[in-house]
Amino acid sequence: QDAPFRIIPPAIEKEAPAETDQTDFYTVRAPFDGVVGRLEQVQGHQVEEGDILTTLSDNSAMWAYFNVPKAGYRAYLQGPDRVREDPKIELVLADGTLYPEVGKLGAVEADSNAASDTVPFRADFSNPKRVLHHGQTGTVLVRRVLNNALVVPQQATFEAQGKRYVYTIDKDDVAHQREIAVEDETEGLFVVKEGLRAGEKIVVEGVARVQDGEKVKYEAK
Repeated sequence: QDAPFRIIPPAIEKEAPAETDQTDFYTVRAPFDGVVGRLEQVQGHQVEEGDILTTLSDNSAMWAYFNVPKAGYRAYLQGPDRVREDPKIELVLADGTLYPEVGKLGAVEADSNAASDTVPFRADFSNPKRVLHHGQTGTVLVRRVLNNALVVPQQATFEAQGKRYVYTIDKDDVAHQREIAVEDETEGLFVVKEGLRAGEKIVVEGVARVQDGEKVKYEAK
């Protein structure tokens, strides 16, 4: 939070008697610890009631705002049935280093962004060493543990007319195009909601060269 220092006589403490009839001297005490901003007045300058001296920012805790695709937001809403624990939220700073403090989910805004089809989230991070400052940018990482999740590499899928597909391989080594429903995505993987069963074979590499109903040669991985 930011708090401006204004001259308000009832709220400040008189430190010394005035040397003239026109000038009073006061000590202005900060209401909390924080980082002082730009000095709006120079030492010795006469100020009046309402003038801003500077600002004080309490950055002992910082908020990081980020947008989540609506598919991820729906997964978050359905999370309690599948997520084993609260999501682990990490922050990668602009220089590529990982911020040492783990954050927690602070808020989810009610209004979504129609232009980007996302929902604004807020993560709260403790800032004991005052490393984080207002206006910094970074990358927010949200890690969740899903129970009984089926995942496929993103490179094993392809999109056609707004739907996502994979090629499955049957017992005769014939490839078949199969539509899948994606529940979530992370680090090069898709979490499959439906369309595949555990243990089925799919084409992972060379998807663009495969034709539906074609017999393929492959190496199992």
